[in-house]
Amino acid sequence: MEFRHLGNSGLVVSEISYGNWITHGSQVEEDAAVSCVRAALDEGVTTFDTADVYAQGRAEEVLGRALKGERRDGLEIFSKLFWPMGTGRNDRGLSRKHIVRGVEASLRRLGTDYLDLYQAHRFDYATPLEETLRAFDDLVRQGKVLYIGVSEWRAEEIERALRIADEMGLDRIVSNQPQYNMLWRVIESEVVPVCEREGVGQVVWSPIAQGLLTGKYKPGQEPPAGSRATDEKSGANFMKRFLDDQELLERVQGLLPLAAEAGLTPAQLAVAWVLQNPNVSSAIIGATRPEQVRDNVKASGVKLDAGLLRRVDDLLGASVRRDPSLTRSPEERP
Repeated sequence: MEFRHLGNSGLVVSEISYGNWITHGSQVEEDAAVSCVRAALDEGVTTFDTADVYAQGRAEEVLGRALKGERRDGLEIFSKLFWPMGTGRNDRGLSRKHIVRGVEASLRRLGTDYLDLYQAHRFDYATPLEETLRAFDDLVRQGKVLYIGVSEWRAEEIERALRIADEMGLDRIVSNQPQYNMLWRVIESEVVPVCEREGVGQVVWSPIAQGLLTGKYKPGQEPPAGSRATDEKSGANFMKRFLDDQELLERVQGLLPLAAEAGLTPAQLAVAWVLQNPNVSSAIIGATRPEQVRDNVKASGVKLDAGLLRRVDDLLGASVRRDPSLTRSPEERP
């Protein structure tokens, strides 16, 4: 396992991090989830990402139990908040009340007394950004949180947060957690240049596009039994937009010989591809089986040559999404 700094901060994280969106507390039984976490630890993964909203808190609980007994100082545990965690008017968003109560609940579920990174899961248009940043800064000063970050924020939102933090003398965000993969490159034109300039690192999710880039979804064929696309609890609706695009599926099949030529599995190629971006601090993988973890982590340290990267671009062509406006937060509180 290779390691990188989280943006320009002093925090060092594993190039491959393990995330439990969808899987823990919902898609897989706890024994299987724990086995995946153990496999990640065995392979040198030290960075673990979750959020309060994943399975409405159950994912944090499962991860906390899976990591119990590990040396806490040897781990980097990330969580996030924004989405509703109850029916009350203040059980959502990035208000001081929700942030303060949210971190307390996450720490309890995870069984730890601090988070290495606490992230705003979306931008909250209903709360003054000054209030949000001051609340996060207070958590840092209290030792409950070591670093702060955001997830799926636009470039102008990141810039505004950094400017306010500097003006108010508050802790700056050090990370952004966007979707990023060969097919979804919406951060490249605006978010990445801002973050490179400001020392903010990307902790990217969905490097394999929810399994699409493994090539297991064949054009003109039904999704494999037991795959994410067949499980209504684990992202079938999320996958539908991909599976309805037969041209896209054909293009993805063309990645398989490129991966083989590089001595990689398609999943390894996909994860290695995002790690070629120097602004990426870590790529989050998820898994339902330990062997998926063991396969994906082999992408750490892989260097892809420029010729292969050009061939990937040529192959995927117009199927790549690049429009930065596709990064969106709810205009109204959910």
